[in-house]
Amino acid sequence: MQPSGKIERLLEIMAALRDPETGCPWDVEQSFETIAPYTLEEVYEVLDAIERQDKDDLREELGDLLLQVVFHARIAEEEGSFNFADVVQAITHKMIRRHPHVFGDEEARSAGMAKGAWGRIKQEEKAEREARRAKAGLPTLEENGYLDDIPRAFPALLRALKLQLKAAKVGFDWSEPEPILAKIEEEIAELKQAKLSANQNHIEEEYGDLLFAMVNLGRHLNIDPEIALMRANDKFLNRFHYIEKSLKQNGSSPEQSDLEEMEALWQQAKKSGF
Repeated sequence: MQPSGKIERLLEIMAALRDPETGCPWDVEQSFETIAPYTLEEVYEVLDAIERQDKDDLREELGDLLLQVVFHARIAEEEGSFNFADVVQAITHKMIRRHPHVFGDEEARSAGMAKGAWGRIKQEEKAEREARRAKAGLPTLEENGYLDDIPRAFPALLRALKLQLKAAKVGFDWSEPEPILAKIEEEIAELKQAKLSANQNHIEEEYGDLLFAMVNLGRHLNIDPEIALMRANDKFLNRFHYIEKSLKQNGSSPEQSDLEEMEALWQQAKKSGF
């Protein structure tokens, strides 16, 4: 089998990998649940390539992410649920419907108008989906709360952001950052108090409240918490690399150093713009 730029070849490869008789034993054993962590991992690797502006890596990582979509679709096809063509059909239908200003007769003179149409059509689709699921005897969201459609599988920072954004749509939100800063100070005080209790569950709860409040502050400052933390991670990594290189030049290493020496190098790295 030869590589190709056509999606059909990728589908053929996945079918061959999943063949119970001649396929790869590892691929044959996989399920939606077992490959879900890999799917999430590939999403983050795409984001990492974008952040580093590495187009060569981005091409590779997008391919890996596409493979995950094909993998899930193949498993679904084998159990008779749907196939890859159904996935493509669903998303093309959705995109055409949600852009009547491009593919229909509506007009959108601004990004705001386009977003408004998107939201209206999305609500129509949700109602249709609920009716379709009810007719098929599948669980619906009718008995769930307003926020219950935010997936629990989202990374915690992203889920916090999505919960806050949706609650804000019905007015449950602060109007400016200042009250949130006060809330953060309150949460810090409560975390300090919890620490004195030595109750680990209580400490964890207050720490979580503080993180949630920090996400809220970032939202009001137009900062994506996930991106901000990714960049903070990179900054920490770069400064620690500076420490390692500096120590190596002096014939030492972090294992052979102490906190005072490494902190001095950290400050040097900070002043040097790392």
